[in-house]
Amino acid sequence: TFKTNVLVNSSGFCEYLPPGIFVSTCNVDVRWFPFDIQRCELKFGSWTFDGWLLDIQMKEADVTGYMPNGEWDLLEVPGDRHEVFYDCCAEPYPDVTFVVTLRRRTLFYALNLLIPCVLLSSMTLLVFLLPANSGEKISLGITVLLSLTVFMLMVAEIMPATSDSVPLIGQYFASTMVIVGMSVVATVIVLQFHHHSLNNGQMPRWVHLVL
Repeated sequence: TFKTNVLVNSSGFCEYLPPGIFVSTCNVDVRWFPFDIQRCELKFGSWTFDGWLLDIQMKEADVTGYMPNGEWDLLEVPGDRHEVFYDCCAEPYPDVTFVVTLRRRTLFYALNLLIPCVLLSSMTLLVFLLPANSGEKISLGITVLLSLTVFMLMVAEIMPATSDSVPLIGQYFASTMVIVGMSVVATVIVLQFHHHSLNNGQMPRWVHLVL
């Protein structure tokens, strides 16, 4: 808090309203990133004075001075007052808890992560449409695989480092990379049989059925 003076009127009533900036830590749930909603609890109370000496009363959170943020939307700041009784003492210990609810704005992530990833995933189908004689089937598959790797690294840099929950977008990128990798392997096998030399023997019957 910042230093400020105490206002004293003629009746002896004292009023002390110090402004302050409080820093708190919150658990971040990134499972639904970038469509996640985060809730952070801010608890205000006194461990020195009990409720008979310091009675904490709750007022509604004033968000009129809130300035819009480019990444988050402030949904609500509800508050609640509690009184806790401990085994050691008969006095109550009141506290006020505010829950700050934030919703992530998804336009930036949709344009820069989701839409390019879907387009890259759809380009994997073009690997099977290219003729084998073009010589670009494997190059296209590897290019898509490397592009997905770059996007996955970008997502890892944006999200906080936590192992409590695996984000769905990370699972999507990982599964897409596995599918693209399998398509590259299948393309290599197809090209191997396509360029199969007659000097190496006849192609097995089951290969004819699969291809």
